[in-house]
Amino acid sequence: MSTDSTSNPLRSWVAPLCWTAVALEGFDLVVLGVVLPSLMQEPSWGLDPASGSLISVVGLLGVMIGALAIGAITDVIGRRRTMLITVVSFSIFTALCAVAPDPWTFGALRFLAGLGLGGVLPVAIAMVNEFSKGGRPGSATTTLMTGYHAGAVLTSLLGIIVIPSLGWRVMFVLGALPALVFVPLLLRFLPESSDFERSRVETSSRNPVSGLFHGGMLMATIAFWVASFMGLLLVYGLNTWLPSIMRTAGYQLDAALALLLVLNVGAVLGLLVAGRVSDRIGVRRSVIIWFAAAAVFLVLLTVRLPGIGVYVSVLLAGVFVFSSQVLVYAYVSQTYPAVMRGTAVGSASGVGRLGAITGPVIGGALLTAGLAYPWGFMIFGAVAALGAAAIATVPVGAGSPVR
Repeated sequence: MSTDSTSNPLRSWVAPLCWTAVALEGFDLVVLGVVLPSLMQEPSWGLDPASGSLISVVGLLGVMIGALAIGAITDVIGRRRTMLITVVSFSIFTALCAVAPDPWTFGALRFLAGLGLGGVLPVAIAMVNEFSKGGRPGSATTTLMTGYHAGAVLTSLLGIIVIPSLGWRVMFVLGALPALVFVPLLLRFLPESSDFERSRVETSSRNPVSGLFHGGMLMATIAFWVASFMGLLLVYGLNTWLPSIMRTAGYQLDAALALLLVLNVGAVLGLLVAGRVSDRIGVRRSVIIWFAAAAVFLVLLTVRLPGIGVYVSVLLAGVFVFSSQVLVYAYVSQTYPAVMRGTAVGSASGVGRLGAITGPVIGGALLTAGLAYPWGFMIFGAVAALGAAAIATVPVGAGSPVR
């Protein structure tokens, strides 16, 4: 980390502004899982679990393309400008989802919103690492990602309160309104990273994408992609279908939505712990432990518990499942230098979106076949174990943690 970035007078604004952007991203990405039960009851839309999965996949394709493209773009045009573009674009298309007349239009708008949503995370992670002090990528990244789950928790709460009385369309209006205040704040207070500006001058002829595969980084890059695939499969599979899976297990709709809320509360708690643990014992060791613990607690969800027991079980699963993927991002950010940090995080996030697409597809297929409970949790547990194995293959000491 350069002295220039950490001494910038606007540095204190970077973390809260990036956190807010990620919170808005979390709201917009989780809102589909919250409204899906209502969408499938729209008389004229005729949706079932399979077609609901297709809408989710279309949106996530947009997120994948956005992450891959914008992650590289931010290493060319800068962090500040890229953040503004992403927030404005996903807010506009999210608002338009509220007036979609049919599932085809709705799916197209989710795809277009996804292009901007996919770019938020690579930019935000690059910025908080470049403006943070103390060389603690674990805490910087996990604290940032509490914003995603705060947005998810807010979505779940609003879904419980708003949907029964006002319908699902209002949820998309609520997701877009904050941009009216947030965009002017970005324009006024978000600085450009001095690390980015200096690295661009020093290596202006270097292709940041090629750096992912040269200088001994090929094996690490592939391992990060695999781990990100597994991590995002869990995140999106659970956030999209947990309420529906729990309904097949016999829970009422309000209880099923409450379990999604509990899952994301556990995610926030896990992030707060994971960052501090990774700063103490190392991010590599932490991400392996977190994926392994996620596997254990997901498998335990196959046991139906009475009363508060199910809430405790889901909370513990949330503690480890979501922060596993965030620790992958922290590891990526620590491994690659500033000149290609956005590209590296964007590639891990973008390739990982294939897992994000796969998760909802698996959930929808299991629901259609009547096997979602308990087999869904068994499959998710196996996925978490594969994530741990992938990180274990990253060469120790890979890359250069240039700040």
